[in-house]
Amino acid sequence: MRKNLLIYENLHIPFWLMKDSCWALQLKLLGVLMIFPTFSLSLLIVFRTRKNLPVMLPNLAISFWILANSIWMCDEFFELGIKWVCYIPFLTGLAIIFFWLFAFFPKMWREN
Repeated sequence: MRKNLLIYENLHIPFWLMKDSCWALQLKLLGVLMIFPTFSLSLLIVFRTRKNLPVMLPNLAISFWILANSIWMCDEFFELGIKWVCYIPFLTGLAIIFFWLFAFFPKMWREN
């Protein structure tokens, strides 16, 4: 299973970079279209790691980050006036990663 998961993780990164590059280059249609494979892959990774909480939590935080990032991008592209909404997933992802950092990271650090 780890091998299959690595494929998704490695595929996820270029999708995310392409989405953010489209944002920077103001390629609206392609940027919005790239939300779907990027976010879908992040959710698939969360689903695949759901039985291993120390591994799943950073992936979940990344999914919230991508969601927030996508809301912000769409707000900038289309002037929707909803940029404030992106603070909810940003803060949720931040809370998840801080929980992981204090609950799981010290043990992982000691073991490695």
